[in-house]
Amino acid sequence: MNSQDLANHIPEAIAPRIKSAKLVGDRAVVVVDATGMTAADRDAIEQEVTASLGALDNVGEVRVAMMADRVHRRIIAVGSGKGGVGKSTLTANLAVALQRLGMKVGVVDADIYGPSQPKLLGLEGRKPEARDDKLVPVTGKHGVPVLSMGFLVKPAQALAWRGPMAGNALSQLIDADWGDTELLLIDLPPGTGDVQLSMLQKHKPDGAILVSTPQDLALIDAARAGQLFEQGQVPVIGLVENMAGYQCPHCGEVSDPFGKGGFEAMAAKVDLPFLGRIALALPIREAGDSGNPPAAQDTPEGEAFAGIARQVAEWLAQDQG
Repeated sequence: MNSQDLANHIPEAIAPRIKSAKLVGDRAVVVVDATGMTAADRDAIEQEVTASLGALDNVGEVRVAMMADRVHRRIIAVGSGKGGVGKSTLTANLAVALQRLGMKVGVVDADIYGPSQPKLLGLEGRKPEARDDKLVPVTGKHGVPVLSMGFLVKPAQALAWRGPMAGNALSQLIDADWGDTELLLIDLPPGTGDVQLSMLQKHKPDGAILVSTPQDLALIDAARAGQLFEQGQVPVIGLVENMAGYQCPHCGEVSDPFGKGGFEAMAAKVDLPFLGRIALALPIREAGDSGNPPAAQDTPEGEAFAGIARQVAEWLAQDQG
């Protein structure tokens, strides 16, 4: 049996992916083009090729090698400088909104000590698999692959890790098997510490988004985060003002418990784009708790995130050019 005979026994649907098929003694060696394929796709093809060729009388062993062109994957960091300003909520909803625009988006929950993405995206209790010493992201009903320390530790377990350990954990999440994912959103922990520095040194983002509430204290911390990205020569795509305005569900009156317009004014002062404002709204909080991001729905809350996503997509398109 020659190589052509061997190839003829490979299912027709897979044939376009076959780069070569050789019989060495009783061993069939097949090389598959795995460009753009997910881990599940690769597993399925490997099983199908192995079953098809392994059934032949003169084949004692089947080896399938996967080869792929390196995917040009871009990274956007989402930072705040301060905790509790809704950075994780923005990251999850931005990922879903960009996915709805047709982009292949993944989320890295880099908040090693306080991961939120499993809950926000309805993935609690799930565990990532490993393939070729790399983690395979978990994907839920919203179609966004996610990796988080929240998948790897017990919910109430506290991590007492020093900087190098946290940095190594971040590298494992970013260098995982992301398949055909084109864009990674990195949900950073608050502050400007070891995780942020490790990211800038090892995985320099293409751009960054800053999130803050309108109050002065949060703005000061956001400015520090902005300076960190500036020092790392990472362009800031724009600023998002969160928890801006609360509409009473009973009387409809709008109040501003955290102030109004502070982050937008800061954006104008430092000549950075203002991407939008997210209200302090009960549906957003309820959606986050239930793992159903508002960005997945055509609601006023969802449209707020969709508007930010459109600007980010435009920035990516211009930066690509």
